[in-house]
Amino acid sequence: MKKVIQKAEVLVEALPYIQKFRGETVVVKLGGSAMEDKACVESVLQDVAFMECVGLRPVVIHGGGKAINARMKEAGLKPNFVQGLRVTDEASMRIVEQVLNQEVNPDLVTTLEGFGCKARGIHGEDILKVKKHTKQDSATGETLDWGYVGDVVELDAEPIKAYLQADITPIITPLGRGPERHIYNINADEAAAAIAERLQARKLVFLSDVPGLLAKLDDPSSLISTLQMSEVEDLIARGVISGGMLPKIGGALKAIKAGVRKTHIIDAALPHSLLLELFTDQGVGTEIIP
Repeated sequence: MKKVIQKAEVLVEALPYIQKFRGETVVVKLGGSAMEDKACVESVLQDVAFMECVGLRPVVIHGGGKAINARMKEAGLKPNFVQGLRVTDEASMRIVEQVLNQEVNPDLVTTLEGFGCKARGIHGEDILKVKKHTKQDSATGETLDWGYVGDVVELDAEPIKAYLQADITPIITPLGRGPERHIYNINADEAAAAIAERLQARKLVFLSDVPGLLAKLDDPSSLISTLQMSEVEDLIARGVISGGMLPKIGGALKAIKAGVRKTHIIDAALPHSLLLELFTDQGVGTEIIP
């Protein structure tokens, strides 16, 4: 009987959050090594199905880095990352497009539909327009070039909205089309932030392979549970925010400035971390607030 009562208490704790978020759009970015763990992916998508069932409107943007790396290795290509972004030449771009659009995305759609949630894949290049990503090296002044890597400049949100109106969960690949019609790779964190911004989502959630933002690298007990925008610059200067965390934090700040109320960084490997973060009082990751 005690266990039964505890189950009821969990539902009662979730109730005000379900009521508060009903009808709201929540953008979820799924990436990192979690994409390689079938059980982890299924747990996340089961959470997404639950969200849709109780009246939220989830939108999923996914990566596929490990699968892309494996395919590149088969082709004799060596992955190269600069400042957390994949350098993408012509040959690499063909592999990225194939893996994301034809393999990872359909698998996620099939898995989500297996939980009773209607889902459809959207190829990012059909809705996202980009410009070529470049940046000046702060040390040398040299212009860094990532090849076919783009920054989002425009989003056609109508296909996403149409699916949401029909109670269909969109699952989107982080690809975009440049001015010369070539397909570009987009950092999935940036793509998710741009989509959350355009949809004026209630929340933006980054599901990754870390528990959240850690004050000390590799020390889970140093988790920063709440991060205010005013603290970010100092944490970057101190090196607490670096590498692959930079585009997440950058995207989170941009989304909040554009009206997204709150962003979250949570560990996809923790079973049902998405539900724990959204529907419990304590949460499990890092929330980023104005």
